Amino acid sequence: MHFFRCMAVICLIPQLALSQSQCRQALAMGLDISGSVDSQEYRLQLDGLAAALESPEVVAKLLASPETVIELSIYEWSGPGHQRMLQNWTALTSESVISGIADRLRRTTRIPVDPSTGLGRAMLYGAELLSQRPDCWSHSLDLSGDGQSNSGPRPQDVRQDPRLRNVVVNALVIGASVPDRDLTSYFEAYVLHGIGSFTIQARSFKEFESAMIKKILRETQGMMVSDASPPLHVSDQ
Repeated sequence: MHFFRCMAVICLIPQLALSQSQCRQALAMGLDISGSVDSQEYRLQLDGLAAALESPEVVAKLLASPETVIELSIYEWSGPGHQRMLQNWTALTSESVISGIADRLRRTTRIPVDPSTGLGRAMLYGAELLSQRPDCWSHSLDLSGDGQSNSGPRPQDVRQDPRLRNVVVNALVIGASVPDRDLTSYFEAYVLHGIGSFTIQARSFKEFESAMIKKILRETQGMMVSDASPPLHVSDQ
């Protein structure tokens, strides 16, 4: 009996080691599906994110540190009343986990939603998601968008919300900048938040996949660590 108890403990060791992996980054991704996004663009966006997650360079980066994992959640958003979870918090621990998320995105179909663009509310939803992962060393909110906010709270006001205090908000801006519609400048002025925040631009939804690959690689490049010690935080006091 003693022998079998020992064997049971030994068998549990790998599982305990996995459960004790630390989270180096919580990454919430919000996809814009407002009325300016048609059915083809909706598919290009979800399938593009799926392909980006499975690209070899992204997989290598996401899985580079098994002892300090990245946790990912994905949601879609439009008007202030619509935010739909597509992938709840998941630790990216293997290629099969990443492929499972990609497959889920490819199977997702569109549903009728408020066609307005509630960018501020999308930011608050992402902030609330990230607050569910307090033990992660860093928190990033990645928002895609092809237009300015026109409903709900203003993004520039939302940036003062306490839940965004330690969150870096980045953006993937979809659509070439043209006179009177410089979306990149708009996102930089009213949406970006936190030290090191940035935008990546895709001239159209057809470039969404390649832009997302660049974005994920840049978003995670500063999060590699050589050991399991969390980064030091400077007190605000």
